Amino acid sequence: MVGSSIGSVFFNSKKSDYSFPPPTTGYTSSNTSYGFNLAPNTGWFVSNNTSIGARLNLGFNRDKTLDEANGNTFNKNDYTSFRLGIGGFTRMYFGKPGTWLPFGQFNLDLGMGSSKTNGFTYFAAGYKETYDGKSTGDFFIDAGYSFGVSKMLNKNTSLDLYGGYLYSYNKNEFESTTLKDIDLDGITDETAKLQQTLKTTAHGFSINLGFQIFLDKKK
Repeated sequence: MVGSSIGSVFFNSKKSDYSFPPPTTGYTSSNTSYGFNLAPNTGWFVSNNTSIGARLNLGFNRDKTLDEANGNTFNKNDYTSFRLGIGGFTRMYFGKPGTWLPFGQFNLDLGMGSSKTNGFTYFAAGYKETYDGKSTGDFFIDAGYSFGVSKMLNKNTSLDLYGGYLYSYNKNEFESTTLKDIDLDGITDETAKLQQTLKTTAHGFSINLGFQIFLDKKK
């Protein structure tokens, strides 16, 4: 069987207006984000109902935020991340062959990635900070189990819909440089470097859409 989890392709754009009286000052925050996640796979049937195999895990995400007051931008952040991993899966179909085939699946993925961020902030005290950071040693582990159903479109092709539990662990080694302009004259007055290690654990639920192509047994 050869196929892929279609995963998610998303684009999101939102805008918020807020104020803090008195006196009333209007602020606008806008955010744009987009990305995708894809998991192509290939598997071999070790029995009539059980397949084991390998898959890739590809993901990209970009998120941009702007905060404005009186037509001037006082805060900007641009974040981009990319991930590439490999993993394995076991899928077991239940019941007899037919138009609808229920199944259960367990998968485990691990891999590396990179991320970067840059932007600036104007502070009420009267100075500006510009920052630029990147991480080239990102590491992740994803594990999950799910249950779903395959709709057989013909003898060799199915459309899959499934959902289940997902565990995720991410580790980021971030290095960033901050430039401080105290007099707002475009000249850097202070420079600071920061090394940060961020570890994140997440538990969630996912719904996926995918497809499989079943190749005939070699004779």
